[in-house]
Amino acid sequence: MKQPLAYIHPEAKIASNVVIEPFVTIDKNVVIGEGTHIGSNVTIMEGARIGKNCKIFPGAVISAVPQDLKFKGEDTLAIIGDNTTLRECVTVNRGTASKGSTSIGDNCLVMAYCHVAHDCVVGNNVIMSNVTQLAGEVVVGDWAVIGGGTMIHQFTHVGPHVMIQGGSKVNKDIPPFVKAAREPISYCGINSVGLRRRGFTNEQIRDIQEIYRYIYLSRMNTSMAIEHIEAEMPATKERDEILLFVRNSPRGIMKGYFE
Repeated sequence: MKQPLAYIHPEAKIASNVVIEPFVTIDKNVVIGEGTHIGSNVTIMEGARIGKNCKIFPGAVISAVPQDLKFKGEDTLAIIGDNTTLRECVTVNRGTASKGSTSIGDNCLVMAYCHVAHDCVVGNNVIMSNVTQLAGEVVVGDWAVIGGGTMIHQFTHVGPHVMIQGGSKVNKDIPPFVKAAREPISYCGINSVGLRRRGFTNEQIRDIQEIYRYIYLSRMNTSMAIEHIEAEMPATKERDEILLFVRNSPRGIMKGYFE
C-alpha cells in the first residue's frame, strides 16, 4: 500500500494489501477493502466506501460532491461493492440529503468515461458500456446491460436483466427482462439470450414473453393489460416482479414500437 508519490489522508481506512499506484489522492473518511487496486491519478474523495477486490483505473474520480444545487455539504456516501471494475475516467458522485448515498453493487463493470450522478442505485452484475451517463436518482436493476453512449434521465428506473441499445436516450422506465432500442426508446422484445445465459428455463422465458405480449402487442392500455395478466396467467416470481414494476413506475414505462 505504501506509495511515496500518492497522497493518503491519515484518517483513511485502507486494507493492508490494497495496491495504490503513483499520483493517487485519497481523502479522509474513506474506506477501501482488501485486494483492491487503485490506478494512477485516481481521486477518491471524502465519503467513499470501496469494497474488496475492486479495480479502479487511472483518472477515475469517486465521491466528488454532487452536481446538484440543492446540496448543502451534508454528510453522504459513494458506495462501490466488491469485485467491481471502474475503468478510465469514470466519475461517481456521492449522495445528497435525498437518499444519503450513491451506490454501485458487486461484480459490476463500468467502462470508460461513464458518469453515475448523486443518489443513483446501480445493482449487482451490471455492465455500463463506455460514456453511459446516469442523471440523479436513477435506479438500475441487477444484470442490466447498458450500451455505450446511453443517457438516462433523472429519476428513471431500469429493471433487472434489461439490455439497452447503445446511444439511447432513456426518459421512461424500462421494465424487467426486456430489450430497449430505437428513438424514442421502445420495447424490442425480451432479452431471451441474456435470460438463458443466467439460467432461466424455456418455460420462464415463454411466460415473460406472454406477459409482454399483453402489455405491448395486444393494443390494450397498460391498466387493462395488467388486469388480463392477473386473470389469465398464474402467479410466478417473474410475473409479479413485472407487474409490481409497472404499477410503481414513477415516470411511466416506455411504449411499444407501434404505439
